Amino acid sequence: MSQLSDDGGRRWLSRRTLILVSNLVSIACLIWVLHDMDLASLIEDIKSMHWGWVALAVASDIFVYVWQGYRWSLLLNPVAPTPVWQSVRAIYVGLFANEVLPLRSGEVIRCYLQARWSKLPFTVALSSAVIERIFDGLWLVGLLFVTTRYVKLPQFLVDGAALLAGILAAAAVVLAVVMFHKHRAHAAMAGNRFLRNIRVLVDDLHLIGNSRQFYLAGIASLPYLLLQVVPIYALVRGYGLEITLGGAFVLMVILRLGTVVPQAPGNLGTFQALMVLGLHLFGIETGLAKRFSIVLWGAITLPLLIAGFIALAITEFKIGELRREAETDLANSRNARADK
Repeated sequence: MSQLSDDGGRRWLSRRTLILVSNLVSIACLIWVLHDMDLASLIEDIKSMHWGWVALAVASDIFVYVWQGYRWSLLLNPVAPTPVWQSVRAIYVGLFANEVLPLRSGEVIRCYLQARWSKLPFTVALSSAVIERIFDGLWLVGLLFVTTRYVKLPQFLVDGAALLAGILAAAAVVLAVVMFHKHRAHAAMAGNRFLRNIRVLVDDLHLIGNSRQFYLAGIASLPYLLLQVVPIYALVRGYGLEITLGGAFVLMVILRLGTVVPQAPGNLGTFQALMVLGLHLFGIETGLAKRFSIVLWGAITLPLLIAGFIALAITEFKIGELRREAETDLANSRNARADK
């Protein structure tokens, strides 16, 4: 019991430290972006925007997560029937949580809701989210290396992609053993008290990996990734910036790679700083880049907040209550493994 208490204390301290560091970084980035910003020019830019492109940006950003819900249902259907609308609702509640809570708590919350609604083990829902991230990362790295043949990218971006590729390759190997070699995974767990109780998880992942839907979900991850370029390109056009569709893809990659690490709620500060740095690659001057980063963040974030709030209201939960229940369920899973 004392060891569990000590482990819990260490996790609490690590979590608090991570929240503090991520918030300080985000605040520093936001101060840099807002420093010397010409508010009058920002207002004029907004007034002169082409609002048809803005509407396309908002609509396409919403559709991105509808498509993600479709992909998530594909992954989970071999284990339990999962309606697409239910997956979309869980995703939007999670997105809302990410906008108002630290450390991407929404990822755990959406998995908790999906597990609760579909009568799935919580670990299966969490693992399906990990599979989604592996799919996304593999397509992202592949497309990025294709892009390097046509666009000169900064070395830090290429190095970051190479590091991500290595991490994804290792994760994919481990996942493949679990999903496609169930008996080997069971044999490896037989002598480990810590792992024996996740046999159900291995069996469910085996079902996912040996289904046609698993491969369809992998294919569906490509349009999911490419759809995320559309809101950026639409806002670029609406704002009047001279950036091509390929350039918008590069900006999307920079945002995706830069927001892998824990952020402040809503990626506030780091989102804007990453966008300014990305726009510098295309010769956009700093003042204009800073103003555009604010507008892009608002156009992407506000619809998510509204749609997420509606999805949360439908669930009849409060966000704090959901967070506590999800974290309690996650902690119970950890304690159960430790007790085995």
